[in-house]
Amino acid sequence: MIEAFLLGYIKLLADHPEVISVEIHPLELNYDEVTIYAHSEDIGKLIGKQGRMISAIKTVISGCKSKNGKNYRVNVKPIQIQ
Repeated sequence: MIEAFLLGYIKLLADHPEVISVEIHPLELNYDEVTIYAHSEDIGKLIGKQGRMISAIKTVISGCKSKNGKNYRVNVKPIQIQ
């Protein structure tokens, strides 16, 4: 559910939506790490001025916590394009 939402939402923000990918890795019992891979030119757009965009994304994801009881850590990393 979170992965599908993030892919759809982030592709709308990015200049290079074809390279966007999202991975979710469980770390502990109630804790998952969400890693967003994006083109290096799109990293700034996803983080936003003073981190406002990534904070908004984290806020929406935290709403899923009430449904499934998991906490999430969100990371944005550049994808290696050759």
